[in-house]
Amino acid sequence: MTEIALTDIFQIDNPSTFKLHAARWNHEEQPLNVFVRSREDWIGWNTWRNPRNEFGRPYIFSLIDFYHEQETWLFGGAFEVLSRGFEVNCHSYKIKELPQFSPYTGRLKISMPKPSRGRAFYLENHLELMSVKEILQTEYSGQVFPGYEHINHDFSELEPIFRREKIDWKAALKNVKGVYLITDKSNGKRYVGSAYGGQGLWSRWSCYIGTGHGWNDELTQLIQSNGFQYAQKNFRLSLLEYRPMKTDDNEIIARESFWKEVMFSRGEFGYNKN
Repeated sequence: MTEIALTDIFQIDNPSTFKLHAARWNHEEQPLNVFVRSREDWIGWNTWRNPRNEFGRPYIFSLIDFYHEQETWLFGGAFEVLSRGFEVNCHSYKIKELPQFSPYTGRLKISMPKPSRGRAFYLENHLELMSVKEILQTEYSGQVFPGYEHINHDFSELEPIFRREKIDWKAALKNVKGVYLITDKSNGKRYVGSAYGGQGLWSRWSCYIGTGHGWNDELTQLIQSNGFQYAQKNFRLSLLEYRPMKTDDNEIIARESFWKEVMFSRGEFGYNKN
């Protein structure tokens, strides 16, 4: 199949006027998750200015590492820099989105080798290496539901899915009961829980996304001491097993107890108290 060059879609007469912002994991968050969770937060990623103010170009061409697929980027918008924030302790630009690029924001997936840090800021060095991989019908809104057997996601990945009530995830999870695992990646500790009321797993996990702790004693103390961002940074949720909603609640509770034994989630190895 013949590749479609990005320049066949975007007419950029003077690419040397653009800074390339190739947003990648910053050791705290994936920019793709930020984009889905909050457009305001994503704009914040683009307004950040290095204190040295090394790149004084009038425009920004922004890409988001689509980290689920190799050498793939989601177009995050193009912006005009209105002011550069030269005052003391100001580390941000003031920007506005260029409307001619807006229809492709969050929809255009671009193939491009990952740029080295030293060359990542100059659009003209990379524009000819970019090709169109896919144009989504609608703006990217989070991962497609992967099937019950493949749920093993960081809190930060699930947060935008639940906050935006992504239809495929909600339809799947509200119709099952189940037993799940929360792993604290910072120390390896585990918490085993179960969902068997209301809208099944969707309702239970929505509580975790909203609070960070789901009102479990040990997790509540942890989040109250360290803040909601602790869950965003460290928690991973996995589905251990699932059952139809008609399943007796006592069966789910028994399976929860079984998995607590298997995972050693009580005592020093975990956050379960009983």
